[in-house]
Amino acid sequence: MRKLVFLFFAVLLIISSATDSFSQLNRKSIKKNNKRIASYRGKKGGFGRQNIYSGVGFSVNALNYFGDLAPLPTKFSTDISFTNPGFGISFFHRFGPRYTLQAQYMYGTLKGSDSESANPKDTQNSGYRYERNASFRNRIHELSLVAYFDLFKNEATYISRVKWTPYVYLGIAGFYHNPQALAPAKDLKGNALPQAGQWVDLQPLGTEGQNANLKAGDVNFGIKPYSLLQVAIPFGIGARFRLNEVMDLWGDVGFRYTFTDYLDDVSANYVDLGVFKDPLAQALSYRSNEVKPSDLIPGTVPKSYIGRDGNSYTIIPGFGEEYKDSNRGNKNQNDTYMVTSIRLTYILGATFHKAKFR
Repeated sequence: MRKLVFLFFAVLLIISSATDSFSQLNRKSIKKNNKRIASYRGKKGGFGRQNIYSGVGFSVNALNYFGDLAPLPTKFSTDISFTNPGFGISFFHRFGPRYTLQAQYMYGTLKGSDSESANPKDTQNSGYRYERNASFRNRIHELSLVAYFDLFKNEATYISRVKWTPYVYLGIAGFYHNPQALAPAKDLKGNALPQAGQWVDLQPLGTEGQNANLKAGDVNFGIKPYSLLQVAIPFGIGARFRLNEVMDLWGDVGFRYTFTDYLDDVSANYVDLGVFKDPLAQALSYRSNEVKPSDLIPGTVPKSYIGRDGNSYTIIPGFGEEYKDSNRGNKNQNDTYMVTSIRLTYILGATFHKAKFR
């Protein structure tokens, strides 16, 4: 939250200084445009006439994650303490009294951690998640094309546009993601891991058996590696405020509905720990062994079983073994992330389509 407060005030300072400098820089061009508009004798208003223009923008964003590693097993649960900053650069084109189309590149990070978000004493809702002890970070690179619809019409030119207007938006986005986790100090056999304390990529490890030779009767049989290139649907609401003749301030909050359940590398069931050939993949598939015994749900008693590789594994019941009810995540619900933005835009100029000036 301190990062967000700092970024908020930094944006305000940038806006203040930028507004003054751009106002001085564009004073002459604005006067010229005002003279041209004053001499205009065409029809006022109408789609595709005076109110067509383009611009560029820069945004400071806050990202929040909704998924299997949220504090509670509900669709709308998130951990505000894991809010992470991001930024975006955009180009937009105004098509008429209400419509704007924007292309944007955005970068940001999503994070989640059972040990920091879940309450071990809440045995009904989040105690299971605390015992699971999964965690991740995911750096998102997003390209989007979004249509904005203003609630207040702007029939005039870009110079005399409305002082403010609420809006809604809907679009399409493609993004690259790569979930990572901090490697533990030791593997499940107690041997030191060379990657200890490092952020490691999770998708190549196949922590739910994607790279293992699973049998036809295994609960995750047929599972395939998930793609790091995904599609999302951005949608949300916001408001835009005019700062001067060529600068606007946008503020909006929205969601990205994704078509993947692997932003956090957690979705399906646990598999037999004996199917893993890589000790690192094994250790990152099952992390309940890192939970202190005093933090386990009262009455929890560890158990042992012989894995498919012939080795013995001691686990917490319900975690780390092949069983139909041994859920690692909820595969029936895709992950989502929320983006809250403050955007400063600058109008590059106006194209007066079909308008004639004398």
